[in-house]
Amino acid sequence: MKETRELAAERTDHIRELLKEQRVVSVATLCRKTGASAATIRRDLVDMESRGLLQRVHGGAVSAISRLDEPLFADKTHLASEEKQAIAAAALQHVRPNHTLFLDGGSTVLLLSRLLEDRNDITVVTNSLGVATNLCGRGPRLILTGGELRRRSQTLVGSLSEPLLNHLHVDCAFMGTIGLSIKDGLTTTDPREAQTKSLVFAHAQKIIMLADSSKFGKTSFVRFGELKALNTIITDNDASAAMLAPFRKMGISIEKATTRNKQKK
Repeated sequence: MKETRELAAERTDHIRELLKEQRVVSVATLCRKTGASAATIRRDLVDMESRGLLQRVHGGAVSAISRLDEPLFADKTHLASEEKQAIAAAALQHVRPNHTLFLDGGSTVLLLSRLLEDRNDITVVTNSLGVATNLCGRGPRLILTGGELRRRSQTLVGSLSEPLLNHLHVDCAFMGTIGLSIKDGLTTTDPREAQTKSLVFAHAQKIIMLADSSKFGKTSFVRFGELKALNTIITDNDASAAMLAPFRKMGISIEKATTRNKQKK
């Protein structure tokens, strides 16, 4: 039996209330809270996103945010977590002995740092408090950039980072981004964050972007880098061939990391 508009509207209101309370909700949670099927919830999310009421992510949704904002770092670490773990594992294959690496403040880069805790044959430069916490007890030689603390991303940013970064050269920089698009390049939400990322780009021999498929085609507030600066993009298996084709055409190497669940299928 076809559901009534009233029932659909009631479910939409319920979803909006849950997002207001939790900011991030999964499809499974929405099914449990509303009693609707996963297919119905996904249709609801598509409709609500088209009306600007939320933003869809892998496995769920986040509350509607303007292009000037971003989820809190603690929220981001839970979004597309399986995909991010697979991307981090793929990125590990690019870490070579005696290399100097830069790890920025992205949530996927943070997962990579956890895989480096036993690597005492490398040097890590970072502006991320999370990365520093993971590696402060053991593992790589660790250098912090210094700078102003940006609480939302838990990173050290801005002009105070410049003196150190201008004196360093890293073999490989592992970076995250808020937006990744052919038209607008690499974008983030905060000018201070953009300034620090740009400095890293200028002092890295190789740049590897860790970006799950939800980042493609998105544009945030301020550009921090050109796509042509990237050597490699590591993304998840949900990134379609059509989505990736323009980046490959630019000469960027593309790697797709498959999650364990998809490997089993």
